[in-house]
Amino acid sequence: MAFITPNSQLMNCESNKKLQPIINFSSKEDNEEISDNNLHENFYIVGIKEYITTRNLHLSKVISREKRAAVLICLYQGLEGEIRVILTKRSMKLSTHPGEVALPGGKMDEEDLDDSATALREAKEEIGLKSSLVQVITNLEPFISLHLLTVVPVVGLLSRIEEFKPLLNADEVDAIFDVPLDIFLKEENHRRVEKEWGRWKYVCHIFEYESSKKGVFQIGGLTASILIHAASIIYQTPPSFSEYLPDFSQLQFTLNMN
Repeated sequence: MAFITPNSQLMNCESNKKLQPIINFSSKEDNEEISDNNLHENFYIVGIKEYITTRNLHLSKVISREKRAAVLICLYQGLEGEIRVILTKRSMKLSTHPGEVALPGGKMDEEDLDDSATALREAKEEIGLKSSLVQVITNLEPFISLHLLTVVPVVGLLSRIEEFKPLLNADEVDAIFDVPLDIFLKEENHRRVEKEWGRWKYVCHIFEYESSKKGVFQIGGLTASILIHAASIIYQTPPSFSEYLPDFSQLQFTLNMN
């Protein structure tokens, strides 16, 4: 769930085009001729850098730390060149959302300098991911959780996946796995459930992913919403399914006027 509307430009993209991400996993070692400035720009997600940086600067001043959290969208390049994202299955010992699939992350601590620090610290605590291996490229627009937490997705690149040696915190995580990011734009293995929160109706997206080694995972709720939004930006195309409930407010207004 999120109070976010997709960029209108994304809705005009052709859904049947081959998905091509706008992230570059190259490094200075791969291409010595790339300047520092160009390399830095290549790592940023096109079209959101200036807006999101400004927005997050404002939000960081008005949202208290007690109501703020961050999650890490940790991306790496798979063996076939696809972009994959790291996910976890929450421990059954946890009091909230036990056994659910989630992105590494949690609430902001007093010692965290910013949202990126929160996401990286939580990833280290939960799955043993060293912050030195992750290059943070940007923060996406915040989401609001059912517990009224402001959740900031932090996008980071893991260029040297072979150096990541998972070390799970058994009190918080039961399993770690990864999925192709583009599944969150496809109708395949996707279903939607309409729910209510108070007087507000919303769509809960659920994706089923089968890992050859770790079984079947259900990815839904806030995690699914965040990854749909992230994939839409990175691939510059909207999902092949309807992301939101139809808005009949204008129709209702017209009927009331008559």
